[in-house]
Order: sequence, then C-alpha cells, then structure tokens
Amino acid sequence: MSVRRLAEEQFQPANFSFNEENAVWAEATIRKYPEGRQQSAVIPLLMRAQEQDGWVTRSAIEHIAAKLDMAYIRVLEVATFYTQFQLKPIGTRAHIQVCGTTPCMLRGSEDLIKVCQKKIHHDPLHLNATGTLSWEEVECQGACVNAPMVIIFKDAYEDLTPERLEEIIDTFEAGKGSEVKTGPQIDRHESAPIGAPITLVDDIKPVRTNLEPQPQAVTEGASVPPANAGRPKDTAPETDKSLKTPVTAPKAAAENVKVAEKGEGSPTTTETAPAATGSKAEGAPAELGVPSGETKPKRSRKPKPEGESS
Repeated sequence: MSVRRLAEEQFQPANFSFNEENAVWAEATIRKYPEGRQQSAVIPLLMRAQEQDGWVTRSAIEHIAAKLDMAYIRVLEVATFYTQFQLKPIGTRAHIQVCGTTPCMLRGSEDLIKVCQKKIHHDPLHLNATGTLSWEEVECQGACVNAPMVIIFKDAYEDLTPERLEEIIDTFEAGKGSEVKTGPQIDRHESAPIGAPITLVDDIKPVRTNLEPQPQAVTEGASVPPANAGRPKDTAPETDKSLKTPVTAPKAAAENVKVAEKGEGSPTTTETAPAATGSKAEGAPAELGVPSGETKPKRSRKPKPEGESS
C-alpha cells in the first residue's frame, strides 16, 4: 500500500466541530458501545466527519481523538490506513473512483481513466479548475459482472463506455448528478445476463405423478375380530366374580367351599384360593367353619355342688 499522508497545511482548516445534527448522531453512536469500549466508534465518526466536510482534516482527527479519549496517533493510524477516508480535498460535486482491477481492465477501464484525465485532471486526487470534480483509481468495487464501472460518492455506475462516462461527468459538473440513473447503464436488470433470457423460456409443466390423486381399488375387506392386546388377562381365582368372600356373603362362600371339597370346581375356575386366617382386629376374614364374633356361643358356668368352697 502506498504511503498516505494528510493534506498540506494550506488546505487544513483551523478547527472542526460536528454540526448540531451530526453531534446528536455522534453521541448516540458512542452510546451503542459498552462502557470502556467507546473507542470502537472511531470509524463511524471519521466517516461522518468526511460526509460533513467532504474529506478528513487534521482538526477532525484531533476532535474525534479528544471525544473518544484516544491518542491522536491512534486515530491518525485508522484514517491513513483505510482508503475510504479522503485525506485531501476532493470534488464538491463528484469524486469518481474508477475500478482498475483485472475484470474491469479487460472490459475497458483504461479508457475510462483516459476520460477522467481529459475531463478532470491528468493526475488522480487533483481537483479540476473549478474544484468541483476529482478522480482516482481504486481496487475492486464488487461489480465484476457489470464491468467496467465507477463509483461516485456512494452510488455505482456500471456497464460503462467512454462516451457514457463523459455524459455522466458533464451532468455532475452541471449540478444535476441526482438525475443520472445508477446501476447498469445498458438494458440489463442489475446483474442479469445482457439482453433477453435465452434459457428456461418455455412454460414447462413438471411431471410429478406422485402428487396426482391415484385411483383406489375397491376390495371387500375381511372381518377382523377386535384385538384384545390392550386388555388385561387375569385368570386368578380372586378375579372370579362368581366367587363370594366370607365377609360379603358367608353363605355363598360356604357353598363354594363345599363345591371345592367335592372337586366339582366352579363355573369359571377349577381352584379356589384358601381364605386367609387371622383375627378380626387384624382385618383378615375368620377361618371357614369356625364361629366368630357374635356367632360364638357364650360359655355358661356350671353350678358348684353344695358344701364345696370356692
């Protein structure tokens, strides 16, 4: 990269300050960064200073350094490193940046440079006689498919010929730059191919048979019994509804016991689980055939023979 220096002293203004609108914008921009990181706003502030005065002056660098609490040399390093910052006065109506990278060079950028030398000044970064126009050669501007192209301030003008560039320069010189069409200068939509499309021009309906409704064959389905997969299968005697417990139906329970002793079985089961024995206080049913509770006979005391002492 070539050495970039600030403009000579005779071009430097005495001081710099943001106007009212830009001062409010600068404060809002600085507040976007966390505490202690406000110096990250140096590039946006330098760009806004250039948009205000047209180029970056020494006093602007000093003002931004003080505003961000940075050393002057640190801000100067940023301003001289990035070629987007203009360190000398440029044209007040147009500063033309001609792309000279390989795609544009192959498409005629050298002829565009000759136009700038003829219409503005022989040397780049020099003003014309009235101070309204200037030009420079730059690296790739990112529109290689539309080469050759130039950028004027923030707008791109592509697919240029020397004659069309002369017309653009004359229009800007007359102060009517806003009337110039930006983008491609030929019959092209943005970066689309030149001319009318030559491929995929037929209206072809894609064949997608998988999306079309298919006829369904009508068949008589066989009857299928309901599945019992989700139903519990329990053949334990305790689940037999025909069996009765001694607590709920003592008589029926006794009949079940008799049937089981004879080996006849029940209508649904072949075995009957023996009832658990235990005391009434423990909550278990009483043993079959044994009186329990109020059904037990009361004991009577035999009278003692006369004359027998107790």
